Amino acid sequence: MPPLRTALLQSSGRPGSVAENLKVLDDAASNAAAAGARLLICPEMFLTGYAIGDQVPVLAEPADGPGARSVAEIAARHGIAVMYGYPERDGERIFNSAQLVGPNGESLANYRKTHLFGCFEQQWFTPGEQPVVQAELGGIRIGMLICYDVEFPENVRAHALAGTDLLLVPTAQMHPFQFVAESLVPVRAFESQMYIAYVNRTGPEGEFEFVGLSCLASPDGAVRTRAGRGEELVIGEVDPGLLRASRESNPYLRDRRPGLYTSLV
Repeated sequence: MPPLRTALLQSSGRPGSVAENLKVLDDAASNAAAAGARLLICPEMFLTGYAIGDQVPVLAEPADGPGARSVAEIAARHGIAVMYGYPERDGERIFNSAQLVGPNGESLANYRKTHLFGCFEQQWFTPGEQPVVQAELGGIRIGMLICYDVEFPENVRAHALAGTDLLLVPTAQMHPFQFVAESLVPVRAFESQMYIAYVNRTGPEGEFEFVGLSCLASPDGAVRTRAGRGEELVIGEVDPGLLRASRESNPYLRDRRPGLYTSLV
């Protein structure tokens, strides 16, 4: 099975303007596809912007809404799978969600953030209840979390036990928590034996200062590609051969003793 070339779009786009963010996405999809990438990952709430306050209920839309249809058209036109974050409306509830669209424009999976961070998210969003959401892409099992979710080891381990090969984590990770991007994410990849693509926003936005540092971490604990602090498109390879070899040599998942961990739940 060939490696899955994966592009990470580190950008905050233009908060509050779906149309402008779709233009940024279109350009990134074009550049990523030209570089041979088959998957493009955008940050948390990329469709609308993150720090949009009372615009959240105004810009929220269903999983099959107009923004989703525009992303599907971009994905199909460039022949590349796209994962993007957005505020999802479901009746009276709004979720902080991320959707994975296949290279033919078909929706492959939709995930709702289960662990909401801080007063802003808890004011506007309902937490999701499905911890493991997966899809298949190019023979690789894709899993989905959002930002704060990955900071809970239980979440990532649940994906490991469900067979996730590549965990996509769109994020809005801010100062002073850059150690999450620098240290925690590579450790999560190692301890649960998977690739993790952690894709951040960048620069000032409302009361927040996003730190960038998007990365693709591999199951051997190495960082295969890393962005800086500014707007950037970086590309890395998800190698099934390396994943298989790492899982054979690393005993963490085999040596678990679940019977000792019942106090965790």
